[in-house]
Amino acid sequence: NYLDRRVGGTILYSCHCYQLELKLPVYKAHSPQIERRRYFAHLLTVLSSHCQLCPMARHLAVYLLDIFMDRYDVTVKQLYVVSIACLLLASKFEEKEDKVPKLELLNNFAYMCSLNLMLTKKDLLKMELLLLESFNWNLCLPTPAHYIDYYLFASVSAGDLHKGWPITSVTKFKAIMEKYSHLFLEASLQDHVFLSFRPSLVAAACVGASRVYLEMSPPWTTQLQLLTCYSWEHLVPCIELMLG
Repeated sequence: NYLDRRVGGTILYSCHCYQLELKLPVYKAHSPQIERRRYFAHLLTVLSSHCQLCPMARHLAVYLLDIFMDRYDVTVKQLYVVSIACLLLASKFEEKEDKVPKLELLNNFAYMCSLNLMLTKKDLLKMELLLLESFNWNLCLPTPAHYIDYYLFASVSAGDLHKGWPITSVTKFKAIMEKYSHLFLEASLQDHVFLSFRPSLVAAACVGASRVYLEMSPPWTTQLQLLTCYSWEHLVPCIELMLG
């Protein structure tokens, strides 16, 4: 049926992401501008929300920025252009064409945020090409956002307890779980420390942190362990950072 095909397709997609994950560049946190990283990650988060972009585009944009900053010494003024170019590339890669932010919208956003920045097509195109060359024209870079929906399939089961009581509606509780998992997912964007974990582990930790926060037991199920390939012990360091 449709659900089986959808789940099967998601499994194949996630397996592909796992393979790509092994080839991701190593993040060293060496950027001279690393103290400004949180500001620019937040800027991209706000801008992507303003443009109604999907989580995968948002997370890819921040990841591109992180790796680029890690490799190059970029001035603060350049970082604004780099950040927006990262968002444009990510949206072109993850979204439909009509969802890609237009130059006028980007400049209006910059004006509203008092960024003292006027973007031009020429400057953005030049920066996009520089970014693409830096990543060897490969934007197939999985982020936690590429895994989260797959893991949410098993986020709640009929045998789970909530505050010691049986769950009356798995469907309703899955909706709650989805909300909190995505909140933790977005929170993970704000700190570069999460780049020390694999993206798939961060996504699994978002589900685990949500189960802990919602006082569900057990905190991690056999089904989740089989689906994510992570045991509870693997996730604890990342979950503690999320809940800390």
